[in-house]
Amino acid sequence: MKLTVVGGGSTYTPELVDGFARLRDTLPVGELVLMDPDRDRLDLVGGLARRIFARQGHAGRVTTTTGLDEAVDGADAVLLQLRVGGQAARQQDETWPLECGCVGQETTGAGGLAKALRTVPVVLDIAERVRRTNPRAWIIDFTNPVGIVTRALLQAGHKAVGLCNVAIGLQRKFAALLSVEASAIHLDHVGLNHLTWETAVRLGGPEGEDVLPKLLGEHGDTIAADLRLPRPLLDTLGVIPSYYLRYYYAHDEVVKELGTKPSRAAEVAEMERRLLAMYADPALDEKPELLAKRGGAFYSEAAVDLAAALLGGGGSPYQVVNTYNRGTLPFLPDDAVIEVQAAVGAKGAAPLPVPPVDPLHAGLMAGVTAYEDLALQAALHGGRDRVFRALLSHPLVGQYAYAETLTDRLIAHNREHLAWA
Repeated sequence: MKLTVVGGGSTYTPELVDGFARLRDTLPVGELVLMDPDRDRLDLVGGLARRIFARQGHAGRVTTTTGLDEAVDGADAVLLQLRVGGQAARQQDETWPLECGCVGQETTGAGGLAKALRTVPVVLDIAERVRRTNPRAWIIDFTNPVGIVTRALLQAGHKAVGLCNVAIGLQRKFAALLSVEASAIHLDHVGLNHLTWETAVRLGGPEGEDVLPKLLGEHGDTIAADLRLPRPLLDTLGVIPSYYLRYYYAHDEVVKELGTKPSRAAEVAEMERRLLAMYADPALDEKPELLAKRGGAFYSEAAVDLAAALLGGGGSPYQVVNTYNRGTLPFLPDDAVIEVQAAVGAKGAAPLPVPPVDPLHAGLMAGVTAYEDLALQAALHGGRDRVFRALLSHPLVGQYAYAETLTDRLIAHNREHLAWA
């Protein structure tokens, strides 16, 4: 089996490689190809990847290349983990929206739109080259904003599934709080990428006992502290939102906080410098502890599970993924991309039925879905008016004066990545 990671020079990659090595019985990888245009980073990451495989006795080989066509030729699955513009672009995404009084974040709001505009054309070009070279290959997208990028891939007819680590992270946290194995926890996870709620926490599978009330009753303070939301809010909601909902539920508070400390992009850039220095050490043959602070926790396990299920080699029968709605949530268009539990197999992902959604959550989901549609139109066709309409529609922007200013700043900061600008 051949797997290709596009963006293989990412400091994330050793986390992924470690998962491939540990879970080789679930996903027997014969060749792992790391592709990245940055040869220097690729050499460092590739060297560590080979040492990780060797330390764990994995018989597969790790190869590296800067050539995309070579990388995807014959691949059974292609994993996308791109950051167009690098950490410098992320720093901008997190900075100029704050200057307008809006959340500065790389996956949602104005910063998320900027990332989508930079990313969608690049991802679609990669996907077309995958289709020409190997049309049977699955594309697994971990590139943010996952919902918009996955929707672009699906609308273009590609074999694609989107993946995020929010659900698996919550599954692991809840399992630890309840002192059970993670595999015993099944989440009723509903929403859009980075806009999700856990409406039930079940033991043993989709039909298992819902222990969410027990979880909130016994561990509500801990969960609220992790989410940085008030405990009474969780009690009122009766569900557990993802931590990204804090940008909506406490927008002004978050804006004030972000204006008083270094950006996350600056923190990550420094962390990446340290990680790359570690990766250069020929004695290092395991992922360093620092990598856990980089983000993407449990990404490797989720990716292995998804790839194994899609390629027919095993994997969990139910997984949280990003895929077409197709009537699952009747208040959203069929071609909206939702993030829910799905039955995953060689034919792709089929969402499980979802109980009626509280209007409090459904309304926000509908609004953000409309934004994602407008954002995708702007990414595909360009134009200031399309960017403005997308920003005006976003619940974190909403006012025309903000949308006007943010549109101009977005274009100014991203001109080199926007062919139409």
